[in-house]
Amino acid sequence: MKDTRKFVVSVVGARPNFIKVAPIHRAFMKATNIRHGIVHTGQHYDKLLSDVFFKDLGMPEPEANLAVGSGTHAIQTAEAMAGFESYCLKAKPDLVIVVGDVNSTLACALAAKKLQIPVAHIEAGLRSFDRTMPEEINRIATDAISDLAYTSEEAAGANLQTEGWPSERIVFVGNTMIDSLMSALRNGDSGAMERMGLQAGNYAVMTLHRPANVNTPKRLKTIINLVSRNTDGLKIVFPVHPRTKQSLEKAGIGTIPSLKLCNPLGYADFVSLLSKTAFAITDSGGIQEESTALDIPCITLRPNTERPVTVELGSNTLVDPASHAFEELLTKAVTLRKRRKCLPPLWDGAAAPRIAESLDKHLS
Repeated sequence: MKDTRKFVVSVVGARPNFIKVAPIHRAFMKATNIRHGIVHTGQHYDKLLSDVFFKDLGMPEPEANLAVGSGTHAIQTAEAMAGFESYCLKAKPDLVIVVGDVNSTLACALAAKKLQIPVAHIEAGLRSFDRTMPEEINRIATDAISDLAYTSEEAAGANLQTEGWPSERIVFVGNTMIDSLMSALRNGDSGAMERMGLQAGNYAVMTLHRPANVNTPKRLKTIINLVSRNTDGLKIVFPVHPRTKQSLEKAGIGTIPSLKLCNPLGYADFVSLLSKTAFAITDSGGIQEESTALDIPCITLRPNTERPVTVELGSNTLVDPASHAFEELLTKAVTLRKRRKCLPPLWDGAAAPRIAESLDKHLS
């Protein structure tokens, strides 16, 4: 018997996409009028940044893996466009979901729209107002061609309306990354902290991957030295992104007693560590959100953020890593806990069901 349900495809390409799409897939499994599939562009192709997340998040095998791999922004975007266009011509989805702000997001939105396939953007409307960031260009361009905008915080909807979006195409649903976070916490502790010989509250977690922080060996060395000297003997757990690993080698950074370098962690292990850390140091957008939901102080090594709610609620502090202010923050970071006033609106673990319900009605 022919399947008469509408076919919706979600695109994943990089680590944050998997976290955001997993709860959406689970929500669609409960929707009777929609058949849902996942296409992996292969933007993150390392098993530690990709395969392990499918396993940890309980995601099905993707409908297709476009195997885009690494390359310049232009090469990665072009190859994802070509691969996704070919997929769509065969699979004929009724709607394409793209999430976040990576190259795969923009590439697949462009390919779908040129085939007249409607596009829904999850996490639409976020703006850092810094066009030197490749992610900001991806956000702006993806929103410009999307048909539906699902927003994770109220400021995002305001940004879209300022840019001329009609209010009926903007749906404030909350944050699917927090859906995954809450699900992981309910599943129980992974035991990562004990395996690494750590004690709750006696370590910090650090992640760095943005070119502004890691591509210049001198700047990366400054960050590492300041962190190791100003964290009062705490162990700093540092899962190292492949790009960051290359920069560490170029900077000649060897063994530092307080720094615990490790490979990128699976999702369950990372959430387990983050939930018990004293504080986080990052330049990642997702960790700003996760730390806010967990009420963990977060020091973000950037001059701006596209997630202003994390700063407004007091859990996240932006700082220049080359400044004296960064040193001061590090020395008092352990005392910064419990500053958040409340959770952001609709960060309740139910964003994905709201998206599924909305798309079910839209496609009907």
